[in-house]
Amino acid sequence: SHPPLCPPGIKCGGVLSAPSGNFSSPNFPGPYPYETECTWLIVVAEGSSVLLSFSHFELEYHAACAYDYLQVYNGAARDQGNLLGTFCGHSPPPPFSSAWHVMAIVFRSDRHVAKRGFAAAYQKGSGEGWQWRSIHPSVLPHHPHHLCLPADACGGQLTGLSGEITSPRYPESYPNEAECRWSIGGAGGPLTLVFTDFQVEGGQGCTFDYVALFDGPTTAAPRLGRYCGSARPPRTVSSAPHLLILFKSDFNIGGRGFKAHFYSAGKCQEVFTTIKGNLSSPRYPNFYPNNLKCQWSIRLPLRYRVKVFFLDMELEGRSSLTGGCDYDHLAAFDGGAENGSLLGRWCGQESLAPITSHSNQLLLVLHTDRNTAKRGFSIAYVGVVPMNVSCTRTEFHIQIPVQSLAQLERNRIYLGTPSCAAQVVGGNFKIHTRFDTCSTESQKRNNTSVIVSTLYIDFSVGNQEDIHQYEVQCEPKRKEASVTLIAGPDPARLSQAENLVVAQQRDRGAMDAREIKSQDTSDIVFISICILAGLLMVIAVVGLVLL
Repeated sequence: SHPPLCPPGIKCGGVLSAPSGNFSSPNFPGPYPYETECTWLIVVAEGSSVLLSFSHFELEYHAACAYDYLQVYNGAARDQGNLLGTFCGHSPPPPFSSAWHVMAIVFRSDRHVAKRGFAAAYQKGSGEGWQWRSIHPSVLPHHPHHLCLPADACGGQLTGLSGEITSPRYPESYPNEAECRWSIGGAGGPLTLVFTDFQVEGGQGCTFDYVALFDGPTTAAPRLGRYCGSARPPRTVSSAPHLLILFKSDFNIGGRGFKAHFYSAGKCQEVFTTIKGNLSSPRYPNFYPNNLKCQWSIRLPLRYRVKVFFLDMELEGRSSLTGGCDYDHLAAFDGGAENGSLLGRWCGQESLAPITSHSNQLLLVLHTDRNTAKRGFSIAYVGVVPMNVSCTRTEFHIQIPVQSLAQLERNRIYLGTPSCAAQVVGGNFKIHTRFDTCSTESQKRNNTSVIVSTLYIDFSVGNQEDIHQYEVQCEPKRKEASVTLIAGPDPARLSQAENLVVAQQRDRGAMDAREIKSQDTSDIVFISICILAGLLMVIAVVGLVLL
């Protein structure tokens, strides 16, 4: 017999706020209904985690879980940055320990093939004493299956792209004789672990209470460090896509414990030293992970400056309360550290003008919070070559230190045409040329006559063309000259970003058209109702008159 469709009012999903509990698919252990979608939101005390395990799991199988499936999310927001996994078939999901005090579970079935479904149990990851919890006794009616867990239970298997872990009871003092193991992995790349708070009982050799890190899924893997005391451990990067964190406390003397966040985001911490480069948010143009702090440091030779071109940007929008970039945001700092001068802080979807540093170093920092991920950003940067440009009433004078372009021959630097190449004089490349040569031209800008030309610096290697262009300008009457970098971003990257934006605008236009169409239909229905009401009123009046 076929399972019934979900009748109105069937118990399906909801908010689970008790310290522990269990839930199952509709009709369990019978076949679940067709065309059903249920969402359970588990909310435990702030500062705790959610421990989730499955005692029975049987859903329709598909290689990509495209038919019936169950999804587990960190937090309440259902976006790709929070997704811990999608599951179907007969293999149960692994036990989960959430990174926050909130976890969402989504179950969906299609209109064909129903199985027995699933049974699951959860418990918050901190509290007092010991307590029993039922995994789900209806799975094996004759053999009740119970699991004894301490309410101070900690550790677990973490498979998300990013998350946060804390010692039991954090920020209160952790319990004595605790042993917690967090196994992080499955995201596909090296993992970065950053401690934001750390206070564990100290002692020579860290023999009492300690946190140990292993470069793999078990304690048999190479040890990356063993830490105690109040000094925060250094940022740790695994060489493999797995990391094990072991926390142990002895029978006395505790501390506040620790708080740390991890991420597996690919290229999230990079240093660029080339004159020209491209960078993007993790997973661009797909959604970036949540709970990240990524840093890209651009360090060029002395006297260079860094010019950044924003090819594409879509981050979580501004706060409706403050109007500021309080959630996900990208910031740029002059110099190599966050205490440098802030050049800008951006969020949402904006078209941004290029920015230029005042020094030879620039730091870009991306912060993402616990939910709402977007496409991210794509950026190109170019090093602005140090040069001195001046002019007289009839000539340009351009001077560039040879050490800034030490790898280039003089004929790679020219004004207008290759025939106007630089000469080497002392320690400088120099170009002295009259306005009537080297492809210069006279223009009117802001009602002022100026002389304009283009300076080319050819960094090409082999078949890889890389020519930087600077607009050189002189106002002869005042003998004032200026220079501006005008060519930077890789055209292929730029067109890719433009195509993405155009596609998104097209999709948004189609959505607007559907909304307009829907609105037009609503208007027609409303007018029809009004006309019908008017006719009925006229008939009623005529009827009264005749009576």
